[in-house]
Amino acid sequence: MIRPMMGRRTKPKKFEIPLRYYDPEEEEKRKKRIQIKTRSLSRRQREKSQNVRILVYAVGLAAVIFLMYIL
Repeated sequence: MIRPMMGRRTKPKKFEIPLRYYDPEEEEKRKKRIQIKTRSLSRRQREKSQNVRILVYAVGLAAVIFLMYIL
């Protein structure tokens, strides 16, 4: 059913956004927490753990290839 254009039209729904205020102190606290979490593992330790992981994968792959060669 087609409604006539002269009738009452529906209005779009209105919404309200809750206001959020910038708090510089809270922002500094958040940045410090993030820095502490990322600083817990130094770059050298992360690189060492990545190298060990790559070595484990290489040994595992070599073992799979060796088993396939034997069978």
